[in-house]
Amino acid sequence: MAKQATNGIRAQQKEKTRRALIDAAMNQLSAETGFSSLSLREVAREANIAPTSFYRHFRNMDELGLTLVDECGLTLRQLLRQARQRIEKGGSIIRVSIETFMQYVASNTAIFRLLLQERTGCSREFRSAVERELEHFKAELEEYLVMEQGFTHELASLQSDAIVKIVFSAGADCFDVSDDERRQITEATIQQVRLVARGAEATRRLAQT
Repeated sequence: MAKQATNGIRAQQKEKTRRALIDAAMNQLSAETGFSSLSLREVAREANIAPTSFYRHFRNMDELGLTLVDECGLTLRQLLRQARQRIEKGGSIIRVSIETFMQYVASNTAIFRLLLQERTGCSREFRSAVERELEHFKAELEEYLVMEQGFTHELASLQSDAIVKIVFSAGADCFDVSDDERRQITEATIQQVRLVARGAEATRRLAQT
């Protein structure tokens, strides 16, 4: 029992240190400092551990970066699922989902900036990880459009692809802007996505005639 308790404490401490490294990397990301510019030594210093201890948690900085990408995608997908669940209580799924997305971007600018930077970065592994996260968003939206709104897979796929591109592009436009500008971008994005939705609905009706 004592050994199990000791192992449990060690596991908790290891996870705490791993979390500190992830948070330290996020804190150092900015418009001027991309992930490729981060220093392992500086990340370890902010996490309050020795640089050599970094390797107990990640093989290298690239593995840390991929963890950031995965964590960002998972957190955002969970938020959007919660937003869709709130629709049952009334409200527009487009408005609620986009407002939730924009609030996330405003609160997590550094990590969202990482997604956009690494999507076109030099590392194939990073590009693949970001594209994988975008595909997750598209797949979940496509499933919703098929199961809840009755679109064919073809129309749902085209619609989800257009919506994800519009929304993520709008998220990038929200970097370093005022609250008023962010609200204007959010409203414009809502209208753009509604146009896509109306176009998809019109296309469905034409196909049924």
